Amino acid sequence: MNNLGDCYRNGIGTEKNDTKAFKLYKEAAEKGNIKAINDLGDCYFDGIGTEKDETKAFELYKEAAEKGSTPAMNNLGYCYRNGIGTEKNKTRAFELYKEAAEKDEIDAILNLSYCYRNGIGTEKDEIKAFELYKEAAEKGDIIAINNLGNCYFNGTINNLGYCYQNGIETEKNESKTFELYKEAAEKGNIKAINDLGYCYFYGIGTEKDETKAFELYKEAAEKGNTKSINNLGNCYFNGTGTEKDETKAFELYKEAAEKGDIIAINNLGYCYQNRTETEKMEIKIFELYKEAAEQDETKAFKLYKEAAEKGNINAIYQLGQHYFYGIGIKKNETKAFELYKEAAEKGNTIAINNLGYCYQNGIGTEKDKIKAFELYKEAAKKGDILALLNLGKCYFNGIGTEKDEVKAFELYKETAEKGNTIAMNNLGYCYRNGIGTEKNETRAFELYKEAAEKDEIDAILNLSYCYRNGIGTEKDEIKAFELYKEAAEKGIVQSIYQLGEHYFYGIGTKKDEIKAFELYKEAAEKGIIQSIYQLGEHYFYGIGTKKDEIKAFELYKEAAEKGYFDSMNDFGYCYQHGIGTEKDEIEAFKLYKKAAENGHITSMNNLGECYQYGIGTNKDEIKAFALYKELVERGHIYSLYDLGYCYENGIGTEKDKIKAFKLYEEYENKL
Repeated sequence: MNNLGDCYRNGIGTEKNDTKAFKLYKEAAEKGNIKAINDLGDCYFDGIGTEKDETKAFELYKEAAEKGSTPAMNNLGYCYRNGIGTEKNKTRAFELYKEAAEKDEIDAILNLSYCYRNGIGTEKDEIKAFELYKEAAEKGDIIAINNLGNCYFNGTINNLGYCYQNGIETEKNESKTFELYKEAAEKGNIKAINDLGYCYFYGIGTEKDETKAFELYKEAAEKGNTKSINNLGNCYFNGTGTEKDETKAFELYKEAAEKGDIIAINNLGYCYQNRTETEKMEIKIFELYKEAAEQDETKAFKLYKEAAEKGNINAIYQLGQHYFYGIGIKKNETKAFELYKEAAEKGNTIAINNLGYCYQNGIGTEKDKIKAFELYKEAAKKGDILALLNLGKCYFNGIGTEKDEVKAFELYKETAEKGNTIAMNNLGYCYRNGIGTEKNETRAFELYKEAAEKDEIDAILNLSYCYRNGIGTEKDEIKAFELYKEAAEKGIVQSIYQLGEHYFYGIGTKKDEIKAFELYKEAAEKGIIQSIYQLGEHYFYGIGTKKDEIKAFELYKEAAEKGYFDSMNDFGYCYQHGIGTEKDEIEAFKLYKKAAENGHITSMNNLGECYQYGIGTNKDEIKAFALYKELVERGHIYSLYDLGYCYENGIGTEKDKIKAFKLYEEYENKL
């Protein structure tokens, strides 16, 4: 009778009929069939063939458990653990899982492992958790096999480092990881298929095989695995293991985003953000963020909140992300900080890194660079790639620790070897300038090239610079021009300015001052300070556009206020001579002085003239002489003449016509 109920419930040999299944389970249960009592509990628990009634389900699980049913013991444990149909009692849940596990109930072994792993109803014991996963895996349980693979992959249980630190037999073992994922995947575990793809993608425990990774992501995606749908999108987006197809990537990101995958939502935003039609892009960005926010508020945010309240570590971290970026909830950096802190204390490595970022930048808390450094170090030890990168930056810039360029280099190298493109670019910079290692321009070029091919913006700019100046490769101004052009078309703002430079000077292309002007204008409107200054120069001299001294003055002013010293000097020049504004020698003197104090050579020379002739300040020939002398020592050609003039006429020093002659001669030779 109970077996007949199973047939109706699962549609075996007949049409599925939950109502008939329920009646048959009820009849068999009333006759004392223990399995039927548990199955009847399932019906009440899930509302199968009857109205959902969690209290009734609990009572039936309790009755069947007391009669020795191990599945019922496991189900009863689940009720106690989550407060379903009874008051929450984690200790009782643990006891029931333990009792059923000792009787070889697989689901109970997994739940018992979970209790040991997270300290539910018992003291936390990650070693015991690992042993139980191992036991269940040896019994052929697919989920346990995959979980065991995770343990070997991370070298610990739950990435906490305990087993690895104490030499327990859970040391990181990538070969074992691969074998376990493979075994679970062959048995049809969808998550394991995705994880196996990950192994092939990065060469973990096996040779790297991007084609195989693509195939496995595709298989898992077709079976509905959300992460795989996003991963498959990444493959199409980057042309990894398959031909590049951004349209297909977009569709996959959209599919995964609709299923609530946060990473896919971000990827989808990136797709819209980088479209060429500006108006369409802005509309789509707005629609996407609006849709994502609504979706997160009704689904993701609420689910993460609910799971976080139940102690789920990943959910606590994800909830922090929502508050940090304002996804589905009003942005709240203090709340984000608190959630990162909570998740970090529970061992979430990404949260540890993010908490470091908050301390470094004073987000949601006071700035504490030492604390930031310590947190990056902790997360880096646990294998977090971004933390490794951030730790490298700390050593490079002396953030929260003493500056150590050798350590910075080593960390950039380690992170680059793990595929991080920012680290590749930073490592290239170290090789190019001999920072923390011997100078190697060829290696720098290779790293910039590798990172640039993966669309790392700074690397594209650095690679262009290498081609332009023949650093680590043969000089190729045409190639440099093409790279800047390609980057500019992708909307990389700094490259728009550089492209303007190429047109202005005719580097790698025909000189075109009108085109240069247009590009400087575009980059200036996007806030590039050098372009604001260059645009001022074009208006000042009438290059590529009609001469307009008022506009030139305004642009010099804008760039000067942003701290650009070339512009500060020219801004002063406009005040000195009344160009585009009323003449104001006092203001000119102030601007020359400020720029000169920051080492700006031309401003130092102009300041010398102000002191020499009393322009905007009291005449002070000694100061003028001292400035000209310093500039000559720095190699400034025009100051050779000024210093010679001082010696010839005894300005700020004693007359010395021999010195004057030598300086004039040197000046003429260097012109």
